[in-house]
Amino acid sequence: MASEDEISLLVIVVDVNPIWWGQQAQREPEFTLSKCLDAVMVMANSHLVMTRTNKLAIIASHCQESHFLYPSKHWKAGDVTGDDASSGSGDGKYELLSVANDLIAEEIRNLMARTQVKGHQTDTLLAGSLAKALCYIHRISKELDAGQDMKSRILVVKAAEDCALQYMNFMNVIFAAQKQNVLIDACVLDSDSGLLQQACDITGGLYLRMPQKTALVQYLLWVFLPDADQRSQLVLPPPVHVDYRAACFCHRNLIEIGYVCSVCLSIFCNFSPICTTCETAFKIPLPQMMKPKKKKLKAAN
Repeated sequence: MASEDEISLLVIVVDVNPIWWGQQAQREPEFTLSKCLDAVMVMANSHLVMTRTNKLAIIASHCQESHFLYPSKHWKAGDVTGDDASSGSGDGKYELLSVANDLIAEEIRNLMARTQVKGHQTDTLLAGSLAKALCYIHRISKELDAGQDMKSRILVVKAAEDCALQYMNFMNVIFAAQKQNVLIDACVLDSDSGLLQQACDITGGLYLRMPQKTALVQYLLWVFLPDADQRSQLVLPPPVHVDYRAACFCHRNLIEIGYVCSVCLSIFCNFSPICTTCETAFKIPLPQMMKPKKKKLKAAN
């Protein structure tokens, strides 16, 4: 268990891709975006009430932007007063939880209301959302009092498929999180994510593909609510095989065997004498010409 003065910061990144959730509502009407956000808010509330020093942030990862649902820029920690407090305390609910839930619901409504999907911008900006989460963690760590410690982790609730175009940004975020000792957990709703498998394996987090979407809240509370210190005492799902394929820089396809630039470590699926990233020209040794062997003349008898 964490000490009384230790702060535990949980940043939840939720994939709110409108195209994927629109298709999901047609496939499985019993599991929609609102049901997913309800499960996320249950876990967020549980994290806040476990210890008074726990902190929370929720980021919506959209196909056009990464938006903070909580804390909102219009709200500060000392704003739990007045009408918000009276409305939250009427049913015996903790005021902070009531305000947080109302803010999350309002922010997601505003985000989806101004959504206009144009062109081919259909991929979730997950790498940007993770970078924003790391920036928020870094900012909170700088605001700590002297002698305070903070443990941070990021939980990604993934819906849409991976985007190979974000491979380099994604890997940079993963190694930045590893350097800051930030765990990345992944709860994948649909097809497996090779990028998130690598993120969880490198940072020491947990990766879980949901066997049943409607049981999301149970899996969030069982697997992802306990922190890293408590997980060693629980029986959790076994680790999965990690897909460590890399995306080539030329076509952004995941490959198993390719060519690597010895200068900038760029990966290519086809050989090129000039690296398109750092423009290094490689000297290709030509095959040596084999000199014909001279036949020894036999001495005449």
